[in-house]
Order: sequence, then structure tokens, then C-alpha cells
Amino acid sequence: RDYQQADRKHLSGWKQWKRASSKSMQKVLNDIKELSSYLELWRHDIHSIEGKFGTSIQSYFSFLRFLVVLNFIIFILMFGFVTLPSIISKYEIFNSSFAKIPPKNVAPHCTVYKPSGDKGLVYFYTYLKDLLSGTGFLEVTSLFYGYYTIDAVWVSKLSYNLPLAYLLATFGYLALSFLWIIKRSVEGFRQNLVHHGDQFQSYCNKVFAGWDFCITDLHAAWLKHRSLQYELQVNLEEERVKRKIADRTMKEKLHIYSLRIFINVVVIAVLSGCFYSIYRATVFSQGSSSVSTRRDVTMNTQANLLVQYLPSIVITMANFIAPQIFSFLIRYEDYSPAFEIRLTLMRCVFVRLANIVVLLFSLWSQISYCDTEDCEACGYNYKLYPCWESEVGQEMYKLMIFDFITIIAVTLFLDFPRKLLVTHCSCKPVQWCGLQEFGISDNVLEIIYGQTICWIGTFFSPLLPGIATVKYFIIFYIKKISLIHTRKPAARPVRASSSNFFFFLMLLIGLILAFFPLGVSIAHIPSSKACGPFRNFNTSWEVVPDTILGFPEGLQDVLYGIASEAFAVPFLVVICLIMFYFIALAGAHKRVVKQLREQLVLESRDKMFLIRRITEAQQH
Repeated sequence: RDYQQADRKHLSGWKQWKRASSKSMQKVLNDIKELSSYLELWRHDIHSIEGKFGTSIQSYFSFLRFLVVLNFIIFILMFGFVTLPSIISKYEIFNSSFAKIPPKNVAPHCTVYKPSGDKGLVYFYTYLKDLLSGTGFLEVTSLFYGYYTIDAVWVSKLSYNLPLAYLLATFGYLALSFLWIIKRSVEGFRQNLVHHGDQFQSYCNKVFAGWDFCITDLHAAWLKHRSLQYELQVNLEEERVKRKIADRTMKEKLHIYSLRIFINVVVIAVLSGCFYSIYRATVFSQGSSSVSTRRDVTMNTQANLLVQYLPSIVITMANFIAPQIFSFLIRYEDYSPAFEIRLTLMRCVFVRLANIVVLLFSLWSQISYCDTEDCEACGYNYKLYPCWESEVGQEMYKLMIFDFITIIAVTLFLDFPRKLLVTHCSCKPVQWCGLQEFGISDNVLEIIYGQTICWIGTFFSPLLPGIATVKYFIIFYIKKISLIHTRKPAARPVRASSSNFFFFLMLLIGLILAFFPLGVSIAHIPSSKACGPFRNFNTSWEVVPDTILGFPEGLQDVLYGIASEAFAVPFLVVICLIMFYFIALAGAHKRVVKQLREQLVLESRDKMFLIRRITEAQQH
């Protein structure tokens, strides 16, 4: 400080003011950051969970908070740019008006759309059925794609292109999610890299820096002791497995590889069975619902609701049964404990996310099936799906609602009765079973599955992120109550840094998987001609070149030049060169780190040598 004060005397007045203002601004930013931390959602609850159960379980609730904030921002984005302009124009707020351009060069039968909204006096359970399935009165609300039939909104002399805003808002929430998840993943990757640098460093971290000083509860402290003991046992087991692999004979290698091939064939068979069941359930559900609607068949309400929810039920059963089979089969593949966990989790992630893709493929096969000339003129099955985007939105809506109902039902009808039995029944079988563990990985996969549904469904149901926000908000308290009162922390928790990186990596996989069905829906499948903002375009993507045609010629030439091969090839070459540069830089850093580690080992040997020489000198 004295040096800086002396140095200030030689600075000009401008530089002194600049340095003082920089310090003042830094202090203001620090104060704002400290104040904003008090406004953080669930700050006290998450700190309390961290104190009682450690950082590994706290990382799950922090991840849940991240999804609540992300979905709320996506909801604001879709509501502000898509829903709000439609509502303002339809009710003529701010002297606004709207324009509807009838589709041109389209067969008249393609433009017929009669939503299944109930009219007149209906029973209460009919409203309940519509609320659970997204049909009836909900089908004609702003919740689904078919509501947005406006082509332009006029406020005074300003024009608002709603189809373009709809598409750009979709790209916006996908880009926002991607960049935010990448940012959080990089932070978790840095911590994960530090904690898993090498085996010796990992051992030192566990012995000398493995304790979680956030823990204040005695039972949680005992669990942390068990966790550290388990991690050391896992390290020893992995070393044993490595030695066992190195000592295998050719006969043993052939046996284990043959067994792994057979088990993977069984896994593929299980996945194929799940996918085929979902496909058949979707085809049956869609066929039965469309037949009952087209022929005005009055099906029993409970049976109708069951048929509509049949794909969601089959997907939930597949998500429950397949992981149990994978956990049983992995024991016979003779992998290391850490690799067993990762492989099982990757299989569970794949089956959960692939089930959604199979559902969408089943829907698209029904939508694109055409056997008449009238159908081919529309480009899709206009009889069964006059507004196919709303149908897909209803399926995503039902998946989200059923997933939420399942989480609540498991807590109320499985966890609470089990807690009562363990507390009040002294039978040995009941006490042996004990309380259900709070599995962090299983709970994370559960909410990643729901978030992937939200990402895919937002294009077809713009207000779905609002429902997801409320859903995850309630799930936070359900899981908190379940953790404190009905479940116990896992005896083998994972390190918080590893779990954070894993959570966001799985979330990134779910987001990337959501890109494909949305890309196919936007660029490949013909848009509905009877509803939605893109009914005047062959596909949703065509609104972009149509908008570019309204730009000045100079700007058009620039945009077409950027989209041409003449720009794409040099751009790709430059990106590849930059990538190779960073790969080479990372390799150089890795070699430097290796040399520094070797230098540390040599220095430790020199210290030991000097200590021995000093000891010998003292003895003489």
C-alpha cells in the first residue's frame, strides 16, 4: 500500500482519477454481488441441506434451482415474443390490429380444422380429462401451436412479423440453453480435472482434503466417514481389477469378451423391446383417439383417458424396468466399480432419451402416412392430423404431466408408507429393507428426462416452459421433504465436483438430442395449412428466406454470400486451424505439467536425501 501511495504522486490527475474510479466501481460491483446473493432462490434451504447432508446432495438441489431459473427465462422469452403480441392484437390493446393472410395455392380440404373444444353443458370430469390430456377447451388456448394463426401484428405504423418471431424465439431459447449449459459444464470440468489429475493426487485429496466442513449434522458426518472409506475401497478395488486384467490368460480374455458381447446383445434386445412397445402403444393410442373423434364415438371417460396416456405409461414403465435389468447385467461384465457406474448411467440416459425420440418417430410416421391424392396434396395426413403440431404438443404436455404425477405418487404412496413401516414395525424383513436411499443420479436422470421433453415441446406448446417452471418448483419441496422425512442419503455419494460436471454433461446430451426432432419438424415436415403461424409456408424454415427477400438487395447479397459454399469452405478451414492450434496448445501444456510433476518428485527425493544426510551427520 505504501508503494502504491508513493507511486500515485508521480501519476497525472487523469490517471489518478481513473484508478480511483476503477476502485470505486469494483467496490460497487462487489456490494451489488453480495446483495444479490441474498435474493438468490432457495438460498437458505440449499445451505441447510448442505449443512445436514453434504455437498453431493446439495449439488442436486442447486441443479434443480438452475433448471427452474432456465425454464422461467425461456417462458419469459416465448411469452414476450410470441404469446403477448398475439393477445395484444386479438383484444386490440394499444390500438393494435392483426392481419391474417389466407393460404395460397393450397387445396381447400387442407385448411379445415375443427378443434375438439366442448360446447354447452359438460361434466366436471370432462374438464379434468381435458386438463390432463390437453384436449377440449385447452386445445384452443394459447398453450398450443394452433392458437397462433396471426401473420402480422400492427401497433400504429409498426409491423411485427409473428411467424419470424416464433421461429427466432425457438432458436433463441435453444441457443440460450446451449451457451448457459456449456458455461456451467466448463466450470464443473475444471473442478473435476483438478480432483482426478492422477491416482496419487486423488489419494492425497481424500486423505488430507476430503472432509466436507459444511457438515454440521452428526449422522451426516458418519455418512461422510463411510463415503471416504468407500472411495478408498473403490480405489483399491480398481487397482485390484487392473492387476487382474493384466494377469488374464488368453482363455479368460475370450471368456469375458464373449460374455460381454452376449450381455450387450441382451441390452440391445431390451432396448428394442422398449422401443417397439412405445411404437405400438403410440400407434394404438393415436388410432383409437382419432377414430373416436372422427366417428363421434362416446368412449368411457376413464378408458379414453387411459388410451390417450398409454404412450406415457409405457415410456414410464420402460424407464423403470430397463435400468433394473441393466444394473443386474452389469455385475457379470467384470468392469471396475467406477466404470460400472458410468456405463449403467449412460445406458439409463440413453433409454430415457431414446424413448422420447421413438415416440416422436411413431407420431411422425402416422403424420406423414399418405395413401390418397388429397393427402399428398397437403403433404401430411390431414384427416387424422389437421393441426399436427398441436397433436405433438399435446403428447409432450401429457408426458410432462404424467412424469409430474409419477414423482408425486412415488413420494406419497411408496416412500411415506415405507417410512411408517420402518418406524413402527419391528419385523426383521422390514428393518432389513430399511428406508429408500436418496439416489442422486436417479433423481437427476428423472429431471433431465423432463427437461428434454420441455425443450422439444416448447416449439409445439410455447407456454410449456411455464408449466415446467411450476413443476420443478414443486418438485424441489417434494424432494426436500422426501430427503428429510422419508429417505436416507446414499451410503455411496459422489463427489460434488464430479456430480456437477456429470449433471450438466447429461443435460447437454439431452439438449443436443432435442435439436434433431426440432430440426426435422422445422426444416423437413410440411407445416399444417389449417393452423399456426406457418400455414402460408411449406415448412417453418421458409419464413427466413421469405423475410430476406424483403431486405435491400445489398443486404440480400451479403446474407446469400454468407450462406454460400464460397464462404462456408474457407470458414471451415479457419475453424479447423484454430481447433488444431488449441489442441497443440493443450498438448504442450500437458507436457509442461508432466515435467513439473517429475520435477516435484525429484525435489522430494532431494529433500529426503538431505534429511538423511543431516540425520547421519547428527548421529556422528
